[in-house]
Amino acid sequence: MTVAAREFQVPEQVYLGLAGLGAAAKRGLGDPALAELVMIRASQLNHCAFCLDMHLGLAREAGEAEERLDLLGAWEEAGGLFTERERAALALTEAVTVLTDRFVPDAVYARAAAHFTDTQLAHLIAVITVINSWNRLMVTRRTAPGETEWHS
Repeated sequence: MTVAAREFQVPEQVYLGLAGLGAAAKRGLGDPALAELVMIRASQLNHCAFCLDMHLGLAREAGEAEERLDLLGAWEEAGGLFTERERAALALTEAVTVLTDRFVPDAVYARAAAHFTDTQLAHLIAVITVINSWNRLMVTRRTAPGETEWHS
């Protein structure tokens, strides 16, 4: 780890912009528990310990079951533990987060579109986009779980 990786602070305007976008996206999605599952899954894929710590805590506070949190990384193999709607959202989360094929596959998008209205789907994609932005900021500066002094 280089010292430079920890030196930058997230500017207040960026922090407020991302926080505002995230809050609007979550409100528009209308399912806070699903939003937390999506943010946890993206954070797992991006190896963001700071965001994992935060969103696992928020999910627990919201009453999310430990078994579901424990098996979120293997949601496809977790049987009926996740609803088809949640599974569609998690598949979309992985496709948007990883983008290994340079695009979100049509089948993944169609699966999610079958479970969400157009507006909900746009908000879901915004939730995924925002957490990926936070992950990239926190991983780049190597923000530790629980650290609070990372923005100006």
